[in-house]
Amino acid sequence: MNSGGSLSDKIRHAAGMLALNRSTLGIFAMVILVGMGEKMAERFLPIYLISLGGGAMVVGLMQAMDNLLSAVYVYPGGYLSDRIGTKKSLLVFNLVAITGFGLVVLIPSWQAVIIGAALFISWSAISLPATMNLMYRILPENKRTMGVSVHALVRRIPMAAGPVIGGFFILRWGEQEGVRLAFVLAFVLAVAALILQQKMIPDDQRPAVPEQAKSSGSVSHSPWTMFKKMRPAMKKLLAADILIRFCEQMPYAFVVIWCMKIVAQPVNAMQFGFLTAIEMTTAILVYIPVAWFAGNSAKKPFVMVTFVLFTLFPLILLYSQSFPSLVFAFFVRGLQEFGEPTRKALIMDLAPDYCRGAMFGLYYLIRDFFVAAAALIGALIWQKNPEFCLIAAFCFGVAGSTGYAFFGTDLSTDSSNKEI
Repeated sequence: MNSGGSLSDKIRHAAGMLALNRSTLGIFAMVILVGMGEKMAERFLPIYLISLGGGAMVVGLMQAMDNLLSAVYVYPGGYLSDRIGTKKSLLVFNLVAITGFGLVVLIPSWQAVIIGAALFISWSAISLPATMNLMYRILPENKRTMGVSVHALVRRIPMAAGPVIGGFFILRWGEQEGVRLAFVLAFVLAVAALILQQKMIPDDQRPAVPEQAKSSGSVSHSPWTMFKKMRPAMKKLLAADILIRFCEQMPYAFVVIWCMKIVAQPVNAMQFGFLTAIEMTTAILVYIPVAWFAGNSAKKPFVMVTFVLFTLFPLILLYSQSFPSLVFAFFVRGLQEFGEPTRKALIMDLAPDYCRGAMFGLYYLIRDFFVAAAALIGALIWQKNPEFCLIAAFCFGVAGSTGYAFFGTDLSTDSSNKEI
């Protein structure tokens, strides 16, 4: 028996199962390299801003800008992907991020950091529609959910490793020089990502616009025109998703305070870090097996499970008053990722082929525009009664989950036309 051939077959089988090929490897390399630079330096931007004399209000301005741009950038990112193609649009996005990194390196002032951050801090948001669009173009239908899931898993590598490297730079060279050197490395990694992306990702082959869309004059990519094109199944998913994100975001910023200050037996910082590690590990472990099943069956049940888990978390957290019970709560929080890549894949399934990027971006623009108010509402309620904030979040989750259970439709059961 030829052991070498057997090993080669196993490698090919594993690569096929995980939707790995030259193009997806190019995408994943780009996500890791640019994401590593983004997360390595971004996490320490508040420290850097204060060291440059920026003050607390400047830090608050940067955070507000991040939240706003994450919502606003995603639609033009999708529009540009449809307009000039995914490969060219990813080139533009990488050049924008590189410019932002370079600006922070060359000009050590808080004003330059704010401008530079506007260019790189939301790279993940602006590049996401183009990345999803490319995945759908280069992968067969039964591998798309797996590809989106592996992408979600890969995105968490820089989230975990980036801050550790950035922390080492600060420990070794201090707050100002350490962060600037981290941005130098981020600049280098982004350039490497750009080169790999252009070499490994295939040239664009844009889908043809259907004659029906041409004759009706609905080729326009304006948000209102795109919203009218949105299929009923996607609108139902969007409405439920908005309610679920209210459930998530209302107490989101206060979870650490609940765990370390309010519960009957508060945890310390090290224990909270362990809880976060449990959440991230659980999320990573569920991606691949769920993608395997979801790629070959209806997607609604997987999305439904995720919505229910989002709903249960604030209620479980409410009754978690010690470290052991919090371990279970954060395990459930990690399980929330159960159907998240499947939900993204369903959005892409429901979008017309010729404007997938713009439709994906519009979905996130609408969702995040409404959900932006959730954190403020949550803060107002939290000030009065933290327990009631968790209960209110749970109620939003119940509304979203119940609505989607009764009114949500899958791709196979959606009666609207594929191309509009």
